[in-house]
Amino acid sequence: MEVLNLGILAHVDAGKTSLTERLLYTAGVIDEVGSVDDGSTQTDSLALERQRGITIKSAVVSFAIGDLTVNLIDTPGHPDFIAEVERALSVLDGAVLVISAVEGVQAQTRVLMRTLQRLRIPTLIFVNKLDRPGAQYDGVLRQLATKLTPAIVPMGEASHLGTPEATFKPILQETTLVDVLTERDDDLLKRYVDGEPLALDEALRAQTHQARVHPVYFGSAITGAGTEALTDGIRDLLPRARSDGTQLDGSVFKVERGPAGEKIAYVRMFSGTAHVRDRVRFRANDAKITALHVIGEGPANAVQAGRIGKFWGLADVQIGDRITATDDPELRQTTAFFAPPTLETVISARKPSDKGNLRVALTQLAEQDPLINLRQDDLRQETYVSLYGEVQKEVIETTLATEFGIVVDFRETTTICIERLVGIGAAVEFKKKDLNPFLATIGLRVEPAPVNAGVSFELEVELGSMPYAFIKAVEETVRETLHQGIHGWQIPDAHVVMTHSGYSARQSHAHAVFDKSMSSTAGDFRNLTPLVLMTALRQAGTTVHEPMHHFQLDIPTDTTRAVLATLARLRAIPQVPALAAETSTLEGEIPAAAVYELEQQLPALTRGEGVLESAFERYHPVTGPIPERPRTDHDPRNRREYLLHIQRRV
Repeated sequence: MEVLNLGILAHVDAGKTSLTERLLYTAGVIDEVGSVDDGSTQTDSLALERQRGITIKSAVVSFAIGDLTVNLIDTPGHPDFIAEVERALSVLDGAVLVISAVEGVQAQTRVLMRTLQRLRIPTLIFVNKLDRPGAQYDGVLRQLATKLTPAIVPMGEASHLGTPEATFKPILQETTLVDVLTERDDDLLKRYVDGEPLALDEALRAQTHQARVHPVYFGSAITGAGTEALTDGIRDLLPRARSDGTQLDGSVFKVERGPAGEKIAYVRMFSGTAHVRDRVRFRANDAKITALHVIGEGPANAVQAGRIGKFWGLADVQIGDRITATDDPELRQTTAFFAPPTLETVISARKPSDKGNLRVALTQLAEQDPLINLRQDDLRQETYVSLYGEVQKEVIETTLATEFGIVVDFRETTTICIERLVGIGAAVEFKKKDLNPFLATIGLRVEPAPVNAGVSFELEVELGSMPYAFIKAVEETVRETLHQGIHGWQIPDAHVVMTHSGYSARQSHAHAVFDKSMSSTAGDFRNLTPLVLMTALRQAGTTVHEPMHHFQLDIPTDTTRAVLATLARLRAIPQVPALAAETSTLEGEIPAAAVYELEQQLPALTRGEGVLESAFERYHPVTGPIPERPRTDHDPRNRREYLLHIQRRV
């Protein structure tokens, strides 16, 4: 049986979950269509999803269209959960982009469409809510052509718009079809000019497979209008899942916990077959598959290429991991790239007795979403959690309350900056000299590294100059220390070289056991490394960079001056405006910290007509006062206090 892994994407409240329910009902999977308002849908399982009527976590359900099995992935549409959307896209064969016939193209719709086009995912467009008052046909088509892509093909005509009797009749306008297809296929254009017969159905299917054109359907998920035509389009125009070979290769796009606390990984298989009791590799780990479940079929002994399976037994697996049977690092690397979260807040349990349980619960949530980064401040007994937006606070709060019984509070949200090295710095401390109280000699040199290069560690000392465990202790501590630079922010890119090393060999008193006061331990190197590294960082110097979002504003032309004044106050860097008679476009960069304020002010500035689209772009040096981040360590910048804490602890 052929398989299609299909994603449904949309802006908030465009009706994609309702469309999912309608497709499942049409396929006979459910007996009645669930309601988002009533909280009775199949795919919205979280309490907050049912309560607010929005999708937060991607869900997978399966249904059949004839002999085609469709694994349908209902993805979030809220901007705060764009990571979930991008994660789901990595495993899709095709997508349906849902748009409201009343509200038309929204800012998030454009973000989703750009992502689909960048990944070249074949996409159908379904214009929903045809039965609602204010529904448009021609107006929405114009918006699609101007704001999303001109490569659209209307697949029929709509009538009785804005009434419960609204219908969609599948009719292809041959003239329009020829114009769109020939513009994107020179060979087809030549045959058309030469008067040769054109196989337009085949050409439409081929160009849809290549994500060159996008068929457009109209309808209503509530009444069922147009959904039959959409189902035919899914079956006839979207490509099937294919195998890229016999070598085992799969991608983890979701992780959850089972009733007994066991980890369950959702894996899209691209090639090969995974069997129960197979040993598989991911990153630097290997594990044995203890159980398998094929989506749409149930428990199984194997998951074949093209299918989505639930895997048990992979205790250390993370979202984005590649599952293979080889040691090839290129196959095992995480290929997904997600924009980093740019906000963080302190989370605390309202009841002091829940403090320990909160840390365990947050660790499990971070497993399910690797973009929820946790930072523990042991000095102040506080936990920081990174965010994409304010709605994520509600999600975390509700999840902790319903699944773990923990009531939490949040502090005010702040922006996450980073530090970058300015120059080269070096430092060395010798054992038994100066003020070094540790039996270790360490020399380090820090150098700037290219953006996104990460932290690299190199030896200028001979590998056998001291036990490898000591060298490893230095490397691990270097990486840990770079999470808090001179100003307390992470240094994500750096090249660190170990220039000096020395240790005291293992010694014992006569007829006595090992004496660590005479012999070096890994602890000596772990404790000394932050002091040496911080001295080198100070010599090199760092600058603090804040996250910048690329923004695009569509506003009434007569409000341009007021909007530009607000952007200047918010430290935005706009480009030259693209002015037009009625609606103008502003693009540029804005600090992530100012995006929320701009969103709040935009309706008043533009009479409610402004549309803002923004996404993380890059990090930019901070202008003005340098923001400091509270440190969560014993602060190696203050040698006296650091040594007091360390030596007391030892």
